[in-house]
Amino acid sequence: MIEPVKMQDMVVGGTGIVGGYIVEQLVKAGRRPIVLSRSPRSGVGVDWVQGDLVAADALQLPPVETLYCTAEIGLLADALPCIYQPSMKRVVAFTSTSIVTKLESEIASERELLRRLAEGERRLIAACEQRCISWTILRPTLIYAEGRDGNVSRLARLISRFGVLPLMGSGAGLRQPVHAEDLAIGAIQAAASGAAADRTYSLPGGETLSYREMAGRVFDALGLPRRIIAAPPWMWRIAFAAAKPFFPQANVAMGNRMAKDMVFDATPAAADFGWAPRVFRPDFRTSKASAVSG
Repeated sequence: MIEPVKMQDMVVGGTGIVGGYIVEQLVKAGRRPIVLSRSPRSGVGVDWVQGDLVAADALQLPPVETLYCTAEIGLLADALPCIYQPSMKRVVAFTSTSIVTKLESEIASERELLRRLAEGERRLIAACEQRCISWTILRPTLIYAEGRDGNVSRLARLISRFGVLPLMGSGAGLRQPVHAEDLAIGAIQAAASGAAADRTYSLPGGETLSYREMAGRVFDALGLPRRIIAAPPWMWRIAFAAAKPFFPQANVAMGNRMAKDMVFDATPAAADFGWAPRVFRPDFRTSKASAVSG
């Protein structure tokens, strides 16, 4: 008797923070995902495929039913015609809520990146619809994973080094930090939900709090007293220059944004695929070394 071909999940970006958690969650669920990597890798419960989306025509993939992508969405849009299979039923791809909040940024390189993401969304949707593949686009807010991300963990490094954090103004702008593991869980839930097909969702964290309070909880997570200074613009710029080695991608515009609300509605995602992320209580007890070193 011929056994039916087993359909698999594929993860593009599986060596990154969110993608790594997707792989972990799929393995925990007893599935054996295919994970694309530019370098040779091996691991229990995972089928690693060496390759790159920019050379998608060279990829030889087994039948794939669900494809998760945390790499830049435009790369997937370009590669989809090459990696498409009739077995492919759902694509779940990540971008960012920054498409909404920072598209008119005063930083030219930032504007370019976000416009590229927005255009990538449009092209991926078109490529999926041409091939009758259901799609879901997920836009997270501020992503963190203790000791591993470039947002909260870099803030933790800065606080650990200096013991004090200057904010431009009062830091009253609202934030919704979201844990990378919750994003992975949400992506898998979205892939399994018919209601989430052909829709775009914002994925905020489970709590809305001010930038100042968010920073305060990083102090708490490091076991340090909260020493947060409301600094005028000139003082903040001096502090920013001192902190630049910890935030090489940062810019002075970060200070202006500390007063800006960046808040999104989680209701559609909660209704359609049970989005229920944790509140913001980071824990650096097991990851402090990686969070504050380097």
